[in-house]
Amino acid sequence: MSRLKNIKENDLLPEREFTPDNVELFFYNAVLWNAHRIHYDFPYATEVEGYPGLVIAGPQLGDWLTQTAIEWLADDGKLVSVEYSNRKASYIGETLRSGGKVSSVNVENGEVELELYIMNEADEVITPGSATVRFATA
Repeated sequence: MSRLKNIKENDLLPEREFTPDNVELFFYNAVLWNAHRIHYDFPYATEVEGYPGLVIAGPQLGDWLTQTAIEWLADDGKLVSVEYSNRKASYIGETLRSGGKVSSVNVENGEVELELYIMNEADEVITPGSATVRFATA
């Protein structure tokens, strides 16, 4: 409970950087059984679909947001919920970063609301999200 009492609205979460490569993208989509060719077939993604490169999978961005919240929380509680929306595509070769801030703190029930994001190299939020975490009371 002592850490929770020190958390304030607008506290920043540490940023994390990601520069996914073709192998990481392939394995991620293989685990999901996602066979959409925009994630592994460069000629198809660029020539047929018109993307500038291989597209990072939307669920992968959501997983990075989830990891951002969980790593900030550490062993002090649990993730209650997470929501996100992919607003703009990202591509292999881009360096992305995730982070966020505390949007509200409820000391009585131990819950903290987080505002999360993934930004591209142009500092555009491509995946906004939110999470609720609950700190252990014992």
